[in-house]
Amino acid sequence: MKSMKALLAGLALAALVLPGAAVAADYKAEYKLSTVLGKPFPWGVSGDRWAELVKEKTSGRITIKMYPGTSLVNGDQTKEFTALRQGVIDLAVGSTINWSPQVKELNLFALPFLMPDHKAIDALTQGPVGKQLFDLLATKDVVPLAWGENGFRELSNSKKAVATPDDLKGLKIRVVGSPLFLDTFSALGANPTQMSWADAQPALSTSAVDGQENPLAIFTAAKLPTLNQKHLTLWGYVADPLIFVVNKEVWNSWSKEDQEAVRAAALQAGQEGIALARKGITAGDDSLIKEIKAQGVDVVQLTPDQQKAFQKATRPVFDKWVQTIGPALVKQAEESIAARK
Repeated sequence: MKSMKALLAGLALAALVLPGAAVAADYKAEYKLSTVLGKPFPWGVSGDRWAELVKEKTSGRITIKMYPGTSLVNGDQTKEFTALRQGVIDLAVGSTINWSPQVKELNLFALPFLMPDHKAIDALTQGPVGKQLFDLLATKDVVPLAWGENGFRELSNSKKAVATPDDLKGLKIRVVGSPLFLDTFSALGANPTQMSWADAQPALSTSAVDGQENPLAIFTAAKLPTLNQKHLTLWGYVADPLIFVVNKEVWNSWSKEDQEAVRAAALQAGQEGIALARKGITAGDDSLIKEIKAQGVDVVQLTPDQQKAFQKATRPVFDKWVQTIGPALVKQAEESIAARK
């Protein structure tokens, strides 16, 4: 009897001394992290960095393997959030665009010309709008931890320079699977074609589609100038924040200590990813834009008046989608942007 009591006391002491060790036995040997893009894209770098930091901060108790190309859902970006809720995916660094079919409020970031600059993105993600969206996501079987960034989405094509809405008429533009994107490009007279990023690259190379819209970091890392994309328009019509999330059941299986470690890792990876996504495309550092021009790409930077023409052409789409997203949330977003420093 004494030996049994001694054994139990020893086990209790071990649990106190090594809080992670007591629960680590119930952890998965490896957790699955989904991203649309891998390295060297900033998106993939962010996911890889999160996995690295988690392993470091949990002393190896949590090991994560990244699955780029949304390969856990056969490349269908719009099914990622559902698979995450169902537990097919354990963690994700996901796009607000790709998750918007399941979470309509995330369409906020795809409202045409809502966010004029990077400070406007920060005003939303780091302010009351970001908190509201995280609170909402927390009711959908996931735990949101941090914001990252894919960047402002710029327009490229193989046919001609685009400086007015009329220039877009008839151009076949690849877009993600979002009804809001289809509405926006239809309003501009283009022919929007929905396809995954994996399918988009060969379609561009064969001229099955004329153009696409993506952040400049993707434009360069995917070598789009070699895929006939010789005309680029910097119009900053929408931005694409990323969200670091964990499946709720997975989250609840971890100790409080490890939960905070995973959160801290997400926050750090998110900030590093935002800095990387913005590198070379700011007023103080336009080195990436110069690099693109050096590859023989014709770059059109819209003047404020030219941008207003696009904004006017897409305003009916903006107004229509306000009702879907929620007028109160959009109003809060506009107020946060107006008050940005």
